[in-house]
Amino acid sequence: RQLSGGQAQRVALARALATQPAILLLDEPLAALDAGTRRRTRRDLRRWIDDFEGPTIVVTHDPVDALTLADDVAVVEAGRVTQAGALGEVASRPRTAYVAELLGTNLLEGDAAGTEIRVGASIVVAAEPADGPVFATLSPSALTLHTREPSGSARNRWPVEVEELDLVGERARARVRTDRGLRLVVEVTPAALAELGLRVGDAGWVAAKAT
Repeated sequence: RQLSGGQAQRVALARALATQPAILLLDEPLAALDAGTRRRTRRDLRRWIDDFEGPTIVVTHDPVDALTLADDVAVVEAGRVTQAGALGEVASRPRTAYVAELLGTNLLEGDAAGTEIRVGASIVVAAEPADGPVFATLSPSALTLHTREPSGSARNRWPVEVEELDLVGERARARVRTDRGLRLVVEVTPAALAELGLRVGDAGWVAAKAT
C-alpha cells in the first residue's frame, strides 16, 4: 500500500523516536508536503516534540515552522548566526532586515526626533521619545487594513497599495506600499481579508497605534 506524504512523514518520525535518541534532529521535516498535509503534520509534530524528553533541533527555511515548533531560534545568514534566543524575543526585536522579513516583522530604520521617526519620506509616530538613528518594529498583527481612511485614535495611518497577498499558516498576510514608499506587512484572518475584498493592485489604508 502506497503511503501518502503525510503518512510517510509520520512513520519516519515514529521510527526515529522509537530508537530513543538523546537528541532529535529534523532537517526540513515538512518541506515535501502539500499545504493541507503540512498543517496537520505540523500540529502532530509539535505534540511529539513536546513529549520528547531530549532536545530537538529543527532545520527549516519556513518561518511558520519556526513560529509553531520552536521555543528558541538561531537565524543563519550567509553561513553565520546573526541572531539567536527565545522565539518571542527574536520576533519582537529583530537585529537585521533578513530576520525581520523571515519572521514577518516590520523593521523600520530611521531618525527620531521626539516621538516622530522619519523613515525615508514617511513619518512614524512612536510611543516613546528618542533622538538620532533608531530601529523600530511594527508587528504585522498590530496593523489594521482598511478599504477607506479609518477613523479613531490610531496615530499612524497611511494610504497604501496592495502589492502581494498570501497565506501563512492560519493567517493571511498583505504586503503593502504606502504613497511615500514605506513597505509594510499586515496580518489579518483569511475571513477578514475576504470581507475587505482587496486584491493585488487595489488601494487601501493601513493604521497602527504608536509603535
